[in-house]
Amino acid sequence: MTARVMLVSPAVNAALREARFDGDAPLDRSGERSARAAAASVPRSGAVLSGPSERCLGTAAALGLAARAEPALTGWDLGRWSGRRLDEVSAAEPAAVAGWIGDPSAAPHGGESLRALVERVGGWLEGTTGGEGESVLAVAEPAVVRAAVVHALALPLEAFWRLDVAPLVLTELSGRSGRWNVRLGRPLTAPPQSHAVPQSS
Repeated sequence: MTARVMLVSPAVNAALREARFDGDAPLDRSGERSARAAAASVPRSGAVLSGPSERCLGTAAALGLAARAEPALTGWDLGRWSGRRLDEVSAAEPAAVAGWIGDPSAAPHGGESLRALVERVGGWLEGTTGGEGESVLAVAEPAVVRAAVVHALALPLEAFWRLDVAPLVLTELSGRSGRWNVRLGRPLTAPPQSHAVPQSS
């Protein structure tokens, strides 16, 4: 059975601006304004879901979506590192950070390994293929979007670190279990149109 899964990355909050490991924090004012401005660009869908974080739920609300919180879309559990700045953790635990980045099965923070994250998100993605032509729209943390792409394209787990997901970007996956196509990175807000300046003769 084919399915269409549309993943929207949430708007900006303070944790993202400060390069902190995902912590459960609401949108800041700028992020909320950006999400409201993007509301008209959100595609229609049968089911509307959201990761359970404040950031995802706040984005869904600002986009005008009546989204149901989906536990399988919970952000990456980074244990005791959650909420801390990346540079702080790197300075305090350089060997642990290097091992975490280099080994997909490592979880020195006491939370979820990269392998476990991709398996969890991949399991959810495969579970969306239950109905012909079914569509799902979900607001999901950037790590969840990256994990979904890694799973869908059967990429090496290390490719996760090479994927960037900007705020309020739509990633579309279509297909069925074991055979997915991915359309990456369409901003919800259309870029401003450039106007050519006439050249004087």
